[in-house]
Amino acid sequence: MYRWYTGLLVFATLLALCVVVLGAWVRLTDAGLGCPDWPGCYGSLIVEDSATARAEAKAEFPDRPLDSGKAWREMIHRYIAATLGFTIVIIASLAWVNRKQANQPVTVPLILLGLVIFQGLLGMWTVTLLLKPVIVMMHLLGGLATTGLSFWLLLDSLRKTKERSPASSNFLRRLAPIGLVVLVIQIALGGWTSANYAALACPDLPTCQGQWWPDEINFAEGFVMWQGPSVDYEGGILDAPSRVAIHLTHRLGALVAFLLLLGIALTTWHSTSSTVTRSASLAVTVLLLLQISLGISAVWFGLPIVLAATHNAVAALLLLAVINLNHAIIRAVN
Repeated sequence: MYRWYTGLLVFATLLALCVVVLGAWVRLTDAGLGCPDWPGCYGSLIVEDSATARAEAKAEFPDRPLDSGKAWREMIHRYIAATLGFTIVIIASLAWVNRKQANQPVTVPLILLGLVIFQGLLGMWTVTLLLKPVIVMMHLLGGLATTGLSFWLLLDSLRKTKERSPASSNFLRRLAPIGLVVLVIQIALGGWTSANYAALACPDLPTCQGQWWPDEINFAEGFVMWQGPSVDYEGGILDAPSRVAIHLTHRLGALVAFLLLLGIALTTWHSTSSTVTRSASLAVTVLLLLQISLGISAVWFGLPIVLAATHNAVAALLLLAVINLNHAIIRAVN
């Protein structure tokens, strides 16, 4: 039974990662409202591309003509997300059935179940509230939280014994969670940048519109979380100064996160002889360098979809790498 539990955690983690990457792809290809209703698409659970289906879609949603490509991207995302939800239901059920076993966690699997239910609601609100940026950002963070919790449970399941590490790990136990929090904040800023279509507000590097600090910049409007109940946010509604403020904040956040996480990874590498912990720190370092390169390239080349989607995917992998590093440090003993 426990082997089934571990196997399902592997499947759920991979599936959750796919959902996050596909969600980014849907958003970047402007397919977030490819299906203007939920949970179906133009009233059906399967996208129909026929003259009759187009006529019915036009009659029911006159402002949202059927685009089968966008609709299929959105529905594939929903199919995989539903499969993930069903998988997590099974994981939580197995955890409850096995709750009397010594090494079986129960609380975290139940939290994961609650999270995936809430994530489903966020998916619905993303559509019904017309891509409201705060909901889009929360949906991204919910997807990453689902991925991260699944991965944490998987690590707990695979790592049965603790490794010995020098006393400096006590310092790392305090510092590594800070790095994780900073990374989550930076990912949230990335989600806010994407949801407000601000990725190219500064099309040059390292300056922004030819200036180190643009004259026209509006932080107050750029970070208003709620603009109204019935505003259509597809394409963004903010003016240029507000988008510049969002973009610059994301850039500065990237610099802070990069320096902090790189410092944590290098400190870990030099302060422990544990193979698991050193491997975890190396993974963080490699993904950090890759992520910062992708961010620069995305701006430099005008945000091609492949680069932007890869930037999102590597952000998710970096989150898992930092979670892995935290887990390895926590399980090290003096």
